[in-house]
Amino acid sequence: MQGTTIKRIILAAFIGSIIVWGILNHQSLKVEVIVGWIAGFGVLGPLIYILSRSIGAVFFVPGSLMAIAAGVAFGPFWGAIYNLIASTIGALLAFLVARYIASEFVQKKISGDGWVRKSIEGVEAEGWRFVAFVRLVPLFPYNILNYALGLTRIKTSHYVIASFICMIPGDIAYVYLGYAGREAVAGNSASVEIALIALGLLAAIVFLPRLIRYIKNNRVEVES
Repeated sequence: MQGTTIKRIILAAFIGSIIVWGILNHQSLKVEVIVGWIAGFGVLGPLIYILSRSIGAVFFVPGSLMAIAAGVAFGPFWGAIYNLIASTIGALLAFLVARYIASEFVQKKISGDGWVRKSIEGVEAEGWRFVAFVRLVPLFPYNILNYALGLTRIKTSHYVIASFICMIPGDIAYVYLGYAGREAVAGNSASVEIALIALGLLAAIVFLPRLIRYIKNNRVEVES
């Protein structure tokens, strides 16, 4: 029992140090650097991307940056697919770390944030519905949210399914932004249209909470 506790402490300390490194150095990561690094693996590029994106979610590598890099490296279709697979795996890995390996460490690090506490309370009250909502709204930080949800009692299967489905719009939008940037550099006249589509998706996601409140308020007025 004592040996298991020591292993957990060591693992938690290692994860914590990597997370701190990721937070301090995330600004040094650039799309062109990531794309060039992936391209160096040739046909193994998609696999390397999925692995790095998945593990990066545990170590606080910005998900939006990786999604944009996927659009540049693989185009809109395959980039979206690879990114969605990787972001789901990454969300699951961080969730499992918070739940089974470093729960006390994670709780101390993030429980001080008010929105984290509200997120945990929301999941306890609404279950997968709350997970679906926060995944649809990119105002909630992806990396921290993964850890916060691991501290709740939600079923792992419900968490994975809700995350996978509801991350699709945001993932597609960021991948399209990356693809639009690549096409603009290449001189493709359609890149402006592509960028507008991506920005439209992001705008729709950002304003989703207001839309939901508007619909609820109107429903209350009609019923009263």
